[in-house]
Amino acid sequence: MTDAEAEAFKSEIDSILAYVSAVDALVDKGDLSKAPGPVFNVFREDAVTNDPGSYTRDIVRAFPEKHGDFLKVKKILNPDSTS
Repeated sequence: MTDAEAEAFKSEIDSILAYVSAVDALVDKGDLSKAPGPVFNVFREDAVTNDPGSYTRDIVRAFPEKHGDFLKVKKILNPDSTS
């Protein structure tokens, strides 16, 4: 770091610290003696709520062209293409 860069950095740091000090003066600290209570897992247990495969059956049933559980879609790749 050059001397010029150090001087520029010093003025920037001074202004940043002054801003942080001003913000800190505005913040209500409240009662800092209170510690947070114990933390518990509040997530629910995993459980299957639907019949396995029911969504797949509904999608296959609604699709216009199918072969068993496979859906027939428009060809988008051209194997003869060189690009």
